[in-house]
Amino acid sequence: MNYRQLGNTDLKVSELSFGTWAIGGSWGNTNDEESLKALQHAMDAGVNFFDTADVYGDGHSEELLAKATKGKENDIHIATKFCRAGDIEDPDTYSERQVREYCENSLKRLERETIDLYQIHCPPLAILKDGKVFEVLDKLKAEGKIRHYGVSVETVEEGLYCLENTDVSALQIIFNIFRQKPLDELIPQAYQKGVGILARVPLASGLLTGKFSENHSFQADDHRNFNQNGEAFNVGETFAGLEFNKGVQLSEQLRWIANDRDSMSKAALRWIMDHEEITCAIPGFKTVKQVEDNLKSLDVPSFSAEEMNKLQKFYQHDVQDHIRGAY
Repeated sequence: MNYRQLGNTDLKVSELSFGTWAIGGSWGNTNDEESLKALQHAMDAGVNFFDTADVYGDGHSEELLAKATKGKENDIHIATKFCRAGDIEDPDTYSERQVREYCENSLKRLERETIDLYQIHCPPLAILKDGKVFEVLDKLKAEGKIRHYGVSVETVEEGLYCLENTDVSALQIIFNIFRQKPLDELIPQAYQKGVGILARVPLASGLLTGKFSENHSFQADDHRNFNQNGEAFNVGETFAGLEFNKGVQLSEQLRWIANDRDSMSKAALRWIMDHEEITCAIPGFKTVKQVEDNLKSLDVPSFSAEEMNKLQKFYQHDVQDHIRGAY
């Protein structure tokens, strides 16, 4: 396992880390016993960083992480997020009283005294510009409740605003072969300023595994069913903003990336890690096998400059006009 510095912080995290939305809920059926085995398997392989949120299964993923990392609090780093348990448009959601409550509840579920990275969970740009929430985060940091803070953003504009106007240690962004816009400005500027980048939705909600056919059906409680068109939250969080059948068609054009790399999913993760400016990719998982498959991306060949250029042109000519929503 390779480790990368999280921006200018004192944290070194595994370049392949994991997100825990899927084991918390909204991705179909889950099994806690299997989830805990999968977490252990990841840690045994050297993964030392996990991303979660207070709304993943109403805190269930945080509780699972507490069980899995008991006694390893100094070695296994956890990033969690807040604000979406309330009205994200309401300034009171970001008041000191409310943020303290969110933080204390997460600490209790995580069974920790300190949160390594505390992130605002995709707030509106107006809240970022208001700025009061960052004053609260500075207080929590001074008190030792959190070590570092960051923002999970939906758009490049939000990310650039944070870089220019706040003291964030990290930004979490949607970044994958289908979502390359951050490469133009956001990622280079973050790298220059010493701000870490966590790449979420790295497999475009499964599109980049190449395993789906058009008209595939998902379980009712899977966001890939109930949020296909942004009905529940930002459309970009599901299939990276692509309409599902269009995404399937585009993924068919990418089958070549699996050449000499075993599978499309391993190749897609390798592509992200081939960008040195990215701190880590955070794919989701529900089973030990999924963790194993994702870990194998560490061993497949990197992309050549020619292949990188080919993928950039593919994004520019075939993909970007089909992404829905602001990004």
